[in-house]
Amino acid sequence: QVQLVESGGGLVQPGGSLRLSCVASGIISSFHAMGWYRQAPGKERELVARISSGVKTYADFVKGRFTISRDNGWNTVYLQMNSLKPEDTAAYYCNVHQFSPAYDYWGQGTQVTVSS
Repeated sequence: QVQLVESGGGLVQPGGSLRLSCVASGIISSFHAMGWYRQAPGKERELVARISSGVKTYADFVKGRFTISRDNGWNTVYLQMNSLKPEDTAAYYCNVHQFSPAYDYWGQGTQVTVSS
């Protein structure tokens, strides 16, 4: 069983930065993909960034602004968010994807609000 605990959300002005962290407990290895999704009110959950076997994938709307990284122990993933915009306001969810058998684990979410 995997449990995820996120931290680092909050209120920030447009153009500001935040760093999200997600610590995973349980059996985690480099074979698990880790990533961040977000969900704004009235919208579907969408992929923000993902890292799998060292390969990083970003949604077009965050390229050049957000950076995903993972620690060498494989159980912590970070999302550095720079040049934040009001449209980045959402609940951000940490995700761990297990490939075999296929299964997704989710954190409880951390709120990011970008507003002046």
